[in-house]
Amino acid sequence: MKGSITYFRIFSSGILFCVMYNITMGIMNATGDSTHPLIYLMISSVTNVILDLFFIKVLHWGVGGAAAATTIGQGLSFLLCMIRLVKTDEVYKVNLREIRFDIPLLKEIVRYGLPSGIQNSVIAIANVFVQSNYNTFSSTAVAGCGSYAKIEGFAFIPINAFVAAVTTCISQNLGAGNYDRARHGARFGIIVCVILSETIGVLVFIFAKNLIALFNSDPEVVSYGVRQIHVISLFYFILALSHSIAGVLRGAGKAKVPMFVMLGVWCIFRVLYITVAMSISHTIELVFAAYPLTWAISSVIFTIYLLRSDWVHGLD
Repeated sequence: MKGSITYFRIFSSGILFCVMYNITMGIMNATGDSTHPLIYLMISSVTNVILDLFFIKVLHWGVGGAAAATTIGQGLSFLLCMIRLVKTDEVYKVNLREIRFDIPLLKEIVRYGLPSGIQNSVIAIANVFVQSNYNTFSSTAVAGCGSYAKIEGFAFIPINAFVAAVTTCISQNLGAGNYDRARHGARFGIIVCVILSETIGVLVFIFAKNLIALFNSDPEVVSYGVRQIHVISLFYFILALSHSIAGVLRGAGKAKVPMFVMLGVWCIFRVLYITVAMSISHTIELVFAAYPLTWAISSVIFTIYLLRSDWVHGLD
């Protein structure tokens, strides 16, 4: 409990960095510059991993070191984005002296951003429930799952960046009235995202033991981490399908659709599934399976909606 409180306090101190990174990244993505945010996020993630290893294995700071590494990584990503926005000569250049509070603009931002915010917040709460089920197993199981979470976060960087680019591409083309180009961009983006994610998933599956051992060399911890990878990683393509279609719909101004689907499937159904599954058999693989199962259900729903709806006129 003491370690959890320490981690929470240190991590919470860096929430502002996370929020500001997402804002600055969104500004650049909206203008078509998805390269710099991706580079900055990769630098931040690599820094996070290196500091994790240094703080935990060299300085022996434990969970406090892991939290500090995450906070520093988030701060670095925001700092790099902010420097870019201040120094650039592009149309999105930020002049800190001219920043003002704009109520009408705030209302428009909330209109499009609130559904995604609610979605991510509630899903995070559902994941806390998943974590609480991990905690019913041994401490080595929790450590193994924690190591996997680090690998998953790093593996999803290019996927998330590509989805953000797809969202930007769709919104720009629909805003310009290029409906055919938007449809083509959606098809291309979804296919590439799925292929990219599955390639990453296969690599993670193949090198599972080596990757987990980077964070903890204890054989039992490695065993749990590898077991989680073997259950989940080969289904990354399904997650990518969900995320990419959701990105297309957000770009088309239909942010409420992903919100309701993910709240219903990734939150409510995931919690119900784990509750029932664990009452039948206290097996950690059943908890792992909650992720690919809910990814698959949401992917089916998103695909049906995308094929049957007139999403290209969402911004009209």
